[in-house]
Amino acid sequence: MACRRRSRQHRNFVNTLAIDIGGTKFSAALFEGARMTRRESRATDREGGREWMLAQLESIIREWKSSAPMQRCGIGFGGPVDFPRQRTALSTHVEGWRDFDLPRHIAGILNAPVIMDNDANVGALGEARHGAGRDARPLFYVTLSTGIGGGLILENGEVYRGADSYAGEIGHLTVQPGGPECLCGSRGCLERMCGGLWLKRDYGKSARELLHDPEFVSRYVIPLAMGLKAAIMLLNPASVVLGGGIVKAGDALLIPLRQELRRQMTAWSRARLDVVPAALGDDSVLWGALALAESAGS
Repeated sequence: MACRRRSRQHRNFVNTLAIDIGGTKFSAALFEGARMTRRESRATDREGGREWMLAQLESIIREWKSSAPMQRCGIGFGGPVDFPRQRTALSTHVEGWRDFDLPRHIAGILNAPVIMDNDANVGALGEARHGAGRDARPLFYVTLSTGIGGGLILENGEVYRGADSYAGEIGHLTVQPGGPECLCGSRGCLERMCGGLWLKRDYGKSARELLHDPEFVSRYVIPLAMGLKAAIMLLNPASVVLGGGIVKAGDALLIPLRQELRRQMTAWSRARLDVVPAALGDDSVLWGALALAESAGS
């Protein structure tokens, strides 16, 4: 009898495809219930644009479908998303994504419902449900990677998207007025000063290499702390969770950042300064895509 019960439970699992589309790489994972059973990452070909990415995703989906039918899909997209219309607004890193119905395209391959949100919102959802923010509400999640974005999880566990799906865009707060021009057209944006794409272009070294230099880190954390201070003073989150490749520097980044943030914070503010690394590492968005798909189906 026990064996039959386990078999019945196994058959009731829902398979979910999770997709994380970033400026440097993209990842896909297959979840059987709440267990990740397959995962693949590939470097993003920026020159190939949207059509290259769609071909890559189609290849993975068709391969996985042959052995595991998928009943739903969640997507975290590395750029602004018009959530009510379920369309990508644009990508500042890769051409071809302006006003594109990505969920409809993927649903046509998958033959299953698809839901999409900005990758920072999805990463926030992943850390809130499964990672470092499980006991923290409200939670503000910041991804420090090729670009910089933010996502806010409210006390009820829902993503706050704002009136037009543009809430959380911390990467385009100005932290250095009159500073260098950002891809968004403004100057001195947090993303322009601290994003991985610009670190490589400005210094000729990867973020990983640069963050091994304590002198560089002492300068780098100043604009980064300015951006986080703005979020903390405005939102007063219980915790700020930092995800993305840059955070892999660990304490070499986090300790000086916390010190600089304490130095910059308004003296009378008793707002919490709980800044922690993402517990899910590179998989925050994938777990968030699972949660997004689950929420859409509930």
